[in-house]
Amino acid sequence: MVQPYLREPEFITQLKDGTVKQLNPFSGTEVWTVAGRGNRPLGVALPDPVPLDPAQHGRHCAFCERRYLDTPPEKSRVIRHDDGGWETRYRTSADQLEATVAEFRRVPNLFEILSYDYWHLNYGYELPSRVRERKTAYLASDAGRDHVLAVVRAKLKAGGRSDAVIDAMGVEGQLEAASGFFGGGHDVIVARRHFVDGATDNTQLASSGTLTPEEHEHFMAFTVESTAALFDLNRYARYVAVFQNWLRPAGASFDHLHKQLVAIDERGTQHEQAMERLRANANIYNEYGVNYAAYKNLVIAENDHAIAFAGFGHRYPTIEIYSKSEAPDPWNHTPEELRAMSDMVHAMHAASGVAVPCNEEWHYRPVDSDLPMPWRVMLKWRVSTVAGFEGATKIYLNTIDPYALRDRIVPQLYALRDEGRIAAMKIATEAPCRPNPLRYRANRT
Repeated sequence: MVQPYLREPEFITQLKDGTVKQLNPFSGTEVWTVAGRGNRPLGVALPDPVPLDPAQHGRHCAFCERRYLDTPPEKSRVIRHDDGGWETRYRTSADQLEATVAEFRRVPNLFEILSYDYWHLNYGYELPSRVRERKTAYLASDAGRDHVLAVVRAKLKAGGRSDAVIDAMGVEGQLEAASGFFGGGHDVIVARRHFVDGATDNTQLASSGTLTPEEHEHFMAFTVESTAALFDLNRYARYVAVFQNWLRPAGASFDHLHKQLVAIDERGTQHEQAMERLRANANIYNEYGVNYAAYKNLVIAENDHAIAFAGFGHRYPTIEIYSKSEAPDPWNHTPEELRAMSDMVHAMHAASGVAVPCNEEWHYRPVDSDLPMPWRVMLKWRVSTVAGFEGATKIYLNTIDPYALRDRIVPQLYALRDEGRIAAMKIATEAPCRPNPLRYRANRT
């Protein structure tokens, strides 16, 4: 029997008045960019420049390099030696925190999304023996004990408890409340800088795009390693959400560069929807992702192991970065593949600019799934506000259509490449855009 010819669906429709209607092939989200509503200023208004006080260097917020004791005990740090070499160190004691300067630190989130008690009470989760040993060793020193008690008190007071109530808990009760500092599932990867090196005023924030490509590579690799570590820590975790909120309009508590890693006990609705479509079409990420973007001339840049394009069907203007690797899991990428993804993500941040609030979201195969899928990173510009129209219709108004997004980013990439501020890559029409560049289907385990 002859099978009927099935034409690929149109996910982008351009109307005569300039309106662009989009449909997300993975989530089904409907998005319109209405003519005339996209001519809005991009980014946030930075404050009027105020000279920085040299005495406050390294002390601008709780994530800064001279306020290590404001965060819970760190799990690991990345340092850079004088000869340019990099090293990851683990289990730094309280009295050694100032012995080296951490380019990146992995610290527990003070206010976890899913607390230690969540895992303990719902699953019977207990601290693994190596974590208990770490907690005991850290608390064995006066410096470590004082550090933990101070942070516990700050957390409990922020939660509304008075000094009297905290004192009534006793020292052992307060230390018991610190279990999440050692075995919790919500970590923060904090970069060293609050402002760029040599900054003279408060508008010169340090973002992902202001890092060098080498620094960003270590930022990404450290995050990948830390993600895998959370799975090793908690056998009940089914997914670790990895994201970065840049600037307060995008949900950041501090305008200080950091990523967050949150272990959760479900895959999440978005991944369930994507997996349902993947079961029906194993090549969907090629066909409805990068292939479609290439046919619509939306590819922004490409290198040997990654490709970026202007996304479609998103509530916010979104740059999508896909790994071409056969490995579905970020921690199984080769160093060359990981560097290629890092270079691409870094370049998109640099081209977006420091003033644009954005979310960086990582998506990869859930650990309990046997379906291969590529690692992909979404960079979402938080430049619009979801309002009543969206709530009433579930049609979202995105003020920048994919073509306008491409046209904003591409010239910036050319300039950044010419200045040597991003890694070498093929930009826009330079990119080969071969069909089916994603090789995730080659690895079906």
